[in-house]
Amino acid sequence: MPIWNPWHGCRKISPGCANCYVYRRDESIGKDASVVSKTGDYSLPLKKNRQGEYKLNAEGGIVFACMTSDFFLEDADDWRLGCWDMIRERKDLEFHIITKRIDRFEQCVPPDWGDGWEHVTICSTCENQDRTDYRLPILLALPIKHREIISEPLLGEINMERYLATGLIEHVTCGGESGPQARPCDFRWIQEIRRQCIRCRVPFTFKQTGALFIKDGKAYHIDRKDQIPQARKSGYSYFPGAGMADAISYKLPERNDLIERLHRSEFRSRFHLSDQDRSYVSEKGIETIRRHAQDIVAKRLLAENPDHDGKQTPMKGHPVFIAQHATACCCRGCLEKWYHIPAGKELTSEEQSYVVDVLMDWIVRECATA
Repeated sequence: MPIWNPWHGCRKISPGCANCYVYRRDESIGKDASVVSKTGDYSLPLKKNRQGEYKLNAEGGIVFACMTSDFFLEDADDWRLGCWDMIRERKDLEFHIITKRIDRFEQCVPPDWGDGWEHVTICSTCENQDRTDYRLPILLALPIKHREIISEPLLGEINMERYLATGLIEHVTCGGESGPQARPCDFRWIQEIRRQCIRCRVPFTFKQTGALFIKDGKAYHIDRKDQIPQARKSGYSYFPGAGMADAISYKLPERNDLIERLHRSEFRSRFHLSDQDRSYVSEKGIETIRRHAQDIVAKRLLAENPDHDGKQTPMKGHPVFIAQHATACCCRGCLEKWYHIPAGKELTSEEQSYVVDVLMDWIVRECATA
């Protein structure tokens, strides 16, 4: 991963900055990371080796700019135009600029920026809901060819779906916080953003667990060397149509445990069949209702990203619809939460049968208790 740091040092401006790795590293060598200075790599994109070849070349992959500072930092205003000149010259490279200062973007672009440069991607960070709702509307309104979101460190549950739904975001990356003072990253937050990305068909990368990772209510302290490999091993990154979720390890819940959890849910336990629904079941027969359930599950839940996921199950109109809400299999998000079936993968025949059996057990019980 080629990195170009034309200047070093930054100033903290938001919650995500609290345990900044640059500050932590600089402090360990007696350096003040709040002092901003131009580096010896300022002209790196134009530097060549003894053979006259650029040291940065396209084979190296994406060039990440300003990883020990912020490209739009006020302190660097006098140096930035020279960087744009180098970026303009190196159209053979793909530059990614990650920033917490997207609100300074328009003050900092070159005169010929127009509607953006094809080889430049602007990545806005958002570590919590507050920063998401402040920065992403700005990111979406700016003249930029390629936009990405980075939620790292992820500090809480974030709803960014309305921004993803614009179709203007090309990628989302999430991860926990590293270092000895790391704040917790809950796997549920990762899963929720991933589900939003799946519904909006936006590629998603789960980059790292962070040092303090919460899963199923249990805290795990993870060594730095394992944080990226563990995230990669989880299989929770997602690229539409790539089948990546097939590698996720999980186990369907025991039926009795599932039923007991559903009974304890105030929301789920309030659903019941009406007299009209029971009459319909009696008239059609239980085997016909089972075929209806099989058809509904196949049409509305089978795909890795069902159309209108989260809104595909009516609240009335068929006994199976009521049963879906009562048994938490009304959408792929609920299937992941209650049945452990990851979003972003097609349901197997075993999973479909399991869901249908749960639906039919509920319907049979409802009819028996009338």
